[in-house]
Formats: sequence, structure tokens, C-alpha cells
Amino acid sequence: MRIGIFGGSFDPVHHAHLRLAECCRRQAALDQVVFVPAAHQPLKPDGPVAAPADRAAMLRLAIADQPKLAVSTCELDRGGVSYTVDTLREFRAAYPEAALYFLMGADSLAEFPAWRDPTEICALATPLVVRRPGAPEPDFDALRPLVSAARLAEIRAAAVDMPPTPVSSSHIRAAVAAGEPWQSLVPTAVADYIVQRRLYRTP
Repeated sequence: MRIGIFGGSFDPVHHAHLRLAECCRRQAALDQVVFVPAAHQPLKPDGPVAAPADRAAMLRLAIADQPKLAVSTCELDRGGVSYTVDTLREFRAAYPEAALYFLMGADSLAEFPAWRDPTEICALATPLVVRRPGAPEPDFDALRPLVSAARLAEIRAAAVDMPPTPVSSSHIRAAVAAGEPWQSLVPTAVADYIVQRRLYRTP
């Protein structure tokens, strides 16, 4: 079993999130990609805008017709600041025989050594670093103090390419608040949920 773990605020989930998950699933031959919405991310002290239940509900709507995608609320259930290493420990305990992969953008590599227990993260799961066209190449040297040369070569070889998908959650929230078009940036069921629940109306 090869499981990809995709953490983030998903506030809201959008097409770029889904495309990243699918690129990783196909290129790394993953059996499943699990979206893990964060309670509070360490590097985003202001926290998510939508409530945890709303963010989890939107994720479930977004992947409803995709059996190889799943949602785990382990970080929401745990509460407090969400640390990747704690989540990976939970997945390792639940799936002791699985090969775990952690999905991350290339832009996160520079700050990765400052995450909590980055060496253990790399031991628990293989980082799947996602490259985007037009963005700087991933700086894998940031991982050099954390892993062996052989492990670093394995992580480099596992890197994933993703086509350009210019959309962000912050842009969607701003567009909703401003009354600008945004519905095409998210799955239809998610757009309907945002409208029905009147999310992101306040700038």
C-alpha cells in the first residue's frame, strides 16, 4: 500500500489542490491520497477562515466521485497547532506496513528544516516535492543535513511535475468577499456549499 498524505488549510479546497493530488497519485503510483485539513498551521498564526467542519465538508464534496482520494480529520480532531510529524506518526501507527509519502510544494523546501522534527518526517515518509512550470527548481540541498545521500537521491527521484494551475485559496476568499467571479476555481459542489453557507463574505 502506497499512501500519499496531503496536508493544508484547504480554505477552501480548489482545482489546483485536486490536480496536485492527482499528479502525485499518478506519477508516484500511489494507491490513495489522503487530504488532511489542519486545525492551525504553525506558519499561519492567524488560522483558517472557515470552520473546521466546513473545510472538511468541502473536501468530502470535492472528492466524492474519486475513490482513490480520501479525507482524514486527524489534525482537526487533535486540535491545537498541527504538526506534520505528529500526523505522520499517527499514519505510521495505523498503517505499519504502508509506504508513506508526504506531498509538499517545492517552495516549502527552503523552510522545511525549520519544521518540527524534519529528520523524523523524512524517516516516516518520503517527501513528494512538486515542481511547477515557471517556478524555481526545488532546492533539495535543504534536505542534505537531514538525510543520507542515498535517501536524498531517492527523494530527488520521486519529485513530481505539475502543470500550471494559477489559483489560490486566498484569491478565492478575496473574490467571494468582493463579489467577483470565483465559482470556476472550485468543484461545483464546493461552490454550492460556499454559497449556501455564506462563507468568506467578510473580507
